[in-house]
Amino acid sequence: MLAKRIIPCLDIKDGQTVKGTNFVNLRQAGDPVELGKTYSEQGADELVFLDITASHEGRKTFTDLVKRIAAHINIPFTVGGGINELSDVERLLSAGADKISINSSAIRNPQLIDEIAKNFGSQVCVLAVDAKMTDTGWKCYLNGGRIETDKELMNWTREAQDRGAGEVLFTSMNHDGVKTGYANEALAQLSENLSIPIIASGGAGDMSHFKDVFLEGKADAALAASVFHFGEIKIPDLKSYLCSQGITVRL
Repeated sequence: MLAKRIIPCLDIKDGQTVKGTNFVNLRQAGDPVELGKTYSEQGADELVFLDITASHEGRKTFTDLVKRIAAHINIPFTVGGGINELSDVERLLSAGADKISINSSAIRNPQLIDEIAKNFGSQVCVLAVDAKMTDTGWKCYLNGGRIETDKELMNWTREAQDRGAGEVLFTSMNHDGVKTGYANEALAQLSENLSIPIIASGGAGDMSHFKDVFLEGKADAALAASVFHFGEIKIPDLKSYLCSQGITVRL
């Protein structure tokens, strides 16, 4: 079995790490450079940096901050937020990112997935999906969860895979920051539907939620923010626990 990955996520607003609940009520969570360095030293498998208001504010991701974080870590680094064209991808890869996460821009212009895959390789292109369970099923949202679209979760992720996306980062807006566990049913469905890795996001509250997301949700990686930022779960402890539950992780 491939090792399951543990991925802390830095949600960045105005150059600071923040964390909310259901995408609102944001609170400060610390300096992104310091946090990134700590996670790299603690044995995180990857780090994700999301400039959460870039698309909504119609601006580019902070390149300087990406450079500063990249200089302090030695793990794969995914960057997202405000990426609309190939020149944005090039700029961020040059700043030290290993992968690029696209969400709103991919929904507005699906061709961007094809272009990134063709020019930089599928491994660089991560499709991020913010979805909410509605009366008509899982619907995908734009601009940091502000605007509902007609994209349905399973169809959209399959299309993205066909276009060349190398991974899917799925955040359940219903579960985000609530700390009651991940959207394991939807994740298991995604895992059956797709052949590319699935990163689960939204809902981590204790260590058992990570075990469940790997065993029940069949996720390839689990992303979390507040439980790591506020010291509720330490990454080395989490990995020891997962090992004790028979889950393969890199120690």
